[in-house]
Amino acid sequence: MKTLKQLERLRKAHKLIKMGKTGTPAEFAKKLFISPRELYRVIEYLKEMDAIITYSRRSSTYYYNEDFELMVNVSVKVLINEQLRTVYAGPTDAKD
Repeated sequence: MKTLKQLERLRKAHKLIKMGKTGTPAEFAKKLFISPRELYRVIEYLKEMDAIITYSRRSSTYYYNEDFELMVNVSVKVLINEQLRTVYAGPTDAKD
């Protein structure tokens, strides 16, 4: 379940950055329900995927310097007594 949480956090971070509504690093971390230290790990992970992210002190938000899209698609299905159930099917992109 930890991986699902991390993917959802990454998707939400991307959405907030794209909208330019992250707030300060402390506010951004609160929106993601993580510590500021963990926030910097999330940002570094996005940068490892070639996202060019900058923080604007004037606007108090992170933003992408170039177009960057992130699609997160997760589906977990469980087979119990020959019945297939979808446990989690996350959003397919950051538009939701």
